[in-house]
Amino acid sequence: MLLECASPVCDVQRLRELARSVDWTRLLVLAQEHGVLGHLAVRSRELADPLVPAEIRQTLHDGHRAQVFSMLRMSAELFHLLEIFKANDIPAIVVKGPVLGMQAYGDPTLRSYGDLDLLVRQRDIRRATEILLGRGYQAAVPPSAIDAGKIPGQYLFSKPDAKLMVELHNDFTLRYFPRRLPLEEFFERRIFVRLDTHESPALAVEDELVFICIHGSKHLWERLLWIADVAALVTRQSGIDWQETRKTAKKVGAERMLHTGLRLASDLLHARLPDAVLADVQADVGAGKLAACVCSWLGAADNSTPSIVARAAFRLRMRGSRFSAPAYLLRLSLSPTEEDWKQGAAEGRHGFLDALRRPFRLVRKYGRGGKS
Repeated sequence: MLLECASPVCDVQRLRELARSVDWTRLLVLAQEHGVLGHLAVRSRELADPLVPAEIRQTLHDGHRAQVFSMLRMSAELFHLLEIFKANDIPAIVVKGPVLGMQAYGDPTLRSYGDLDLLVRQRDIRRATEILLGRGYQAAVPPSAIDAGKIPGQYLFSKPDAKLMVELHNDFTLRYFPRRLPLEEFFERRIFVRLDTHESPALAVEDELVFICIHGSKHLWERLLWIADVAALVTRQSGIDWQETRKTAKKVGAERMLHTGLRLASDLLHARLPDAVLADVQADVGAGKLAACVCSWLGAADNSTPSIVARAAFRLRMRGSRFSAPAYLLRLSLSPTEEDWKQGAAEGRHGFLDALRRPFRLVRKYGRGGKS
């Protein structure tokens, strides 16, 4: 039922057939966990009243309404931040979030998201941090750590009372790109997407597609939302330059990640791909095996995390090359993030010790008895 709701080419007749026997209580839980409550709410409006229990219809209405208000509040904050960054000569690009909602669905409130993600050059991170601190945000990475040259997985800022989170990324923090993110090229190719009355800087569609496929691969595609984003983007954006998409994916070593995302979007959500692109995707045997792995754990959302061995095997395969894959896994295993830094030692340089601590932390987190 969720797959049908998340498909950009939903079969309404099949939707009606499924609705007659679906466990609506379980369906609501799964939709929330997979981040597709908005998709379910919109599709359920196409079903006659007897097919959707009144209390379920009300719950969906209330849940989607709350999502809409949350998205509007976060979009307003995004506009303020972009204006302040522009006034302080800090270029930024919005990734995922409301911009992806508009590009993929034509509606920034349909897609759920819990934070605002911006690409900001490393040289501007210190000033951006000061600006966000001045707006009442709490910084997970303090200025002292930035001054010491520490590189986190992301520069996270939060306002717990206002339920606002902002993440700043760049070519140093985005470690899951097999090769370094061509940030300057992304800035050169950026476009502007209209949100309400604002023009928001965004990645070119081709770059955004590669970006979200790497992001989905990073999280092992455990949530249906990430697959739905790919399916919706390639379906709605009919003018995608696939040659440029391939070029970007090849430049960052993410061809198999791109193929896996497209394979999942095509097989599970019936996304329509050009014949030549579909042929390339289906010819990638490794991508097919990765997609099969994803299908085996997708039903549990992110509540049944694959073991650390399964995660390592997935990351080896998603890199593709038998020579570069071990190097990629080793880099991910030994590149410390803020979770690996020794508490209270942000000002000092302990990169070697942080790197040694990281594998043990990962084993505790994903090994037996860890996250379930």
